[in-house]
Amino acid sequence: MLAIRLQRMGRKGTPIYRIAVQESQRHPSSGRVVAYVGSYNPHTKHVTVDKEKVEKYLSNGAQPTPRVVKLLSAEKVVLPAWVVRHDGKKNVATKHAEKLRKNQPKEEKVEEPAEAASESAKEATE
Repeated sequence: MLAIRLQRMGRKGTPIYRIAVQESQRHPSSGRVVAYVGSYNPHTKHVTVDKEKVEKYLSNGAQPTPRVVKLLSAEKVVLPAWVVRHDGKKNVATKHAEKLRKNQPKEEKVEEPAEAASESAKEATE
């Protein structure tokens, strides 16, 4: 099965990524590359994509990574309906939500009338 993923290049501290079509079972840096279909520079946000090649591999079932999906959709590449589009927000359920302070019942403060408070203060001083 094929995957469309980013392959890091460039020197230390200044990465540049190739958009590569590879075997999905291999590591991005060591797997056999079927084709290079574009590049991405994160510093300048410059993306180059060969739309025809990408659409060809997508129609043949190549699975893009979430970051590649984001780049391709920004470049107006037509993605098949089966491609999962991530919105960038993680759905994390909070464990033991009932223990959170905001979910605890609010304690009602019982205020003494002003006269009773002043009498108890006088008794304490005597």
